[in-house]
Amino acid sequence: MKRFVLAITGASGVCYAKRLFDCLQSNAELHVIVSERGAELLNLELGLKVSYFAGGNVTVYKNSRINTSIASGSFSLDSMIIIPASMGTIGRIASGVSETLIERVADVTLKEKRKLIVVPRETPFSTIHLKNLLTLDQAGALILPASPGFYQGQNSMDDLIDFIVARIMDQIGMAQSFLPPYKS
Repeated sequence: MKRFVLAITGASGVCYAKRLFDCLQSNAELHVIVSERGAELLNLELGLKVSYFAGGNVTVYKNSRINTSIASGSFSLDSMIIIPASMGTIGRIASGVSETLIERVADVTLKEKRKLIVVPRETPFSTIHLKNLLTLDQAGALILPASPGFYQGQNSMDDLIDFIVARIMDQIGMAQSFLPPYKS
């Protein structure tokens, strides 16, 4: 069973994190970290509490609890996905600042050369945002913006969310059937 860390930060777009979680929870070991602002947005945007993620093969961590097993390089994981990724979190990770569990696990993921997927949900990008994203890309992270395509006939908000989640699932090597390969 693959092992993933799913981090939810204080950017709008927690619907992406919920959908990814729903797709992975029965097929993978999940370690979920939700920032304080991420918890507020879960409630504001979806009416959910952090407890939604608890149970089964899922462990939920407080973002303030930096001294935990998933913050160690000896903790083996297949990928970390930060979805949605706030520009503040991206900037701190790009600068090597690890004051929270999300930042520490991202730092360790990069230093151990493991897959880090960052899903920024911001528009427009400032020069500072672009530089921080470039820094993360150059450090080995995959930048996968929450910018859904429209070429496969997406008809609903759920279709647009599925487009991004399917791209993430493809990147982490998990099967998905809700977005077939593009055919011209």
